[in-house]
Amino acid sequence: MGARVYQEYYTYDDYVKWDGDWELIDGFPYAMAPASTLKHQATISVINYELRKQLENYDKCEVLCGVDYKISNDTILRPDVVLTCGETNENYLVKVPEIVVEIVSRSSSKRDERYKFEIYEAEKVKYYILVYPDDLVAKLYKLNGAKYEKEGSFTTESYKFDGLTCDVCLDFSKVFKRFR
Repeated sequence: MGARVYQEYYTYDDYVKWDGDWELIDGFPYAMAPASTLKHQATISVINYELRKQLENYDKCEVLCGVDYKISNDTILRPDVVLTCGETNENYLVKVPEIVVEIVSRSSSKRDERYKFEIYEAEKVKYYILVYPDDLVAKLYKLNGAKYEKEGSFTTESYKFDGLTCDVCLDFSKVFKRFR
């Protein structure tokens, strides 16, 4: 007779009591990297700034960084940058963001490229952007029906998002300018 394997299952009520930075996927906790690099933080700042400055005429849209996105009671993610419109909850996101950006590092690549990709696709996030600051490239995916389609890999190009509540674009030459 084989040994039993037990896996603990956690929910949002457990999650809010934990110290440190965590994400919860299907009841399983994932520790986030202890501290992001300066390049990681700088990339978040530039993307946040570039999107936010375009929202002066959109009262219902907001660009947020490092906010909890509660998908279900056992799945809470913390995207690096989100563009959300019409969100009313003050503790965490519950409405599906229109854009999610993840800054990918070696320690987060599997989670960002696979698990979160599938979750954001299933949640119908319109755009998912994986940014690789060490490689100076961003891979941009657009939801087409129920599946993401890759719009391209961007290094110096601009991309105008369509089908969003607000009109925004992202100039990747500005995102990576500091690191060239």
